[in-house]
Amino acid sequence: MMEWMEGVAPSWLPAWLLSLVVLAAGAALALAAHQVLVTIVRRLIASRDEFWRELVTRTRRPSRLAALILGLGAAAPLARLGPMQLDVLGRVLLIGFIVLCGWAALTALDIATLIYTRRFRVDVEDNLLARKHITQTRILRRTAAGLIVVLTIAFALMTFNGVRQYGVSLLASAGAAGIIAGLALQPYLTNLIAGIQIATTQPIRLDDAVIVEGEWGRIEEIGSTYVVVKLWDWRRMVLPLTYFIQKPFQNWTRENASLIGTAMVYVDYSAPIEVLRSKLEEIAAASPLWDRDVVNLAVTELGERTMQVRCLTSARNAGEAFDLRCEVREKMVAFLQAELPHALPRERFDMRAAAPA
Repeated sequence: MMEWMEGVAPSWLPAWLLSLVVLAAGAALALAAHQVLVTIVRRLIASRDEFWRELVTRTRRPSRLAALILGLGAAAPLARLGPMQLDVLGRVLLIGFIVLCGWAALTALDIATLIYTRRFRVDVEDNLLARKHITQTRILRRTAAGLIVVLTIAFALMTFNGVRQYGVSLLASAGAAGIIAGLALQPYLTNLIAGIQIATTQPIRLDDAVIVEGEWGRIEEIGSTYVVVKLWDWRRMVLPLTYFIQKPFQNWTRENASLIGTAMVYVDYSAPIEVLRSKLEEIAAASPLWDRDVVNLAVTELGERTMQVRCLTSARNAGEAFDLRCEVREKMVAFLQAELPHALPRERFDMRAAAPA
């Protein structure tokens, strides 16, 4: 295959330099053809939506690597390479092909995730279904991406005879190396399995309102091994995934975003309960935070000096429920002060003289 170069190449040109020029020319032609193809595709989709432009951007680098491998593979038989050099180049191209397969699999996974999640919107009021699917997709995507990376490294190692056993051990998780790696990665693997459990059973989802460790917050991020909870005062609490599998916590938006807020008011025994009940209904009806579902007032406890009155009002989500509770407390107290001052908690003393014995 190298006879064609005998009459073309100068006699003074070293064989190694000629081989390098041939390989470089093959790589340059492949990259140039790839660039032309990408330019044509971009012009064809210029009038399409952003999804197609994002698709071309995501596939540009893997396709460039594929073109480079094809160019070098086509130029290798034309170069002046010895058996050992051909073996080295063939091994490099094989590793590049394995990396390309893994990269293409990750790109396909990203594209599939993008296509699936673009159907759901989380910027709407009732986003429970969207948060459910997006949470599942993100967790499963991270798990699948980790598995693809492990398989790619394993197959790349198996191309070398000297380290093939390590590739097999990594792929099959068998032998002493696999056991040691399993023990070393036990926390990571435990959280990885917990992530799969969370994706399938979904005790939590993105943007869920939860109470963990006595703190109220929202699920801001679900990673491969951890969960970030954005607390009400903007602090972040980072917890391992296993926390939400092994420990109890409160999820205020498990089935739906609507919540019933509770506001406690303490009044004197002389307070007219029906008047307070009517006032609560009036406050709820005038508030834009109330979802027109639940409003109720009841005496839940009797103390030595006061009655405990529970005011229930429902709202569309946890944030509005909290604000509505505060509004109910403030307006009920203002109503008692202005209209029913005698119903406020007070102390009673009997000033009558004691009868003689």
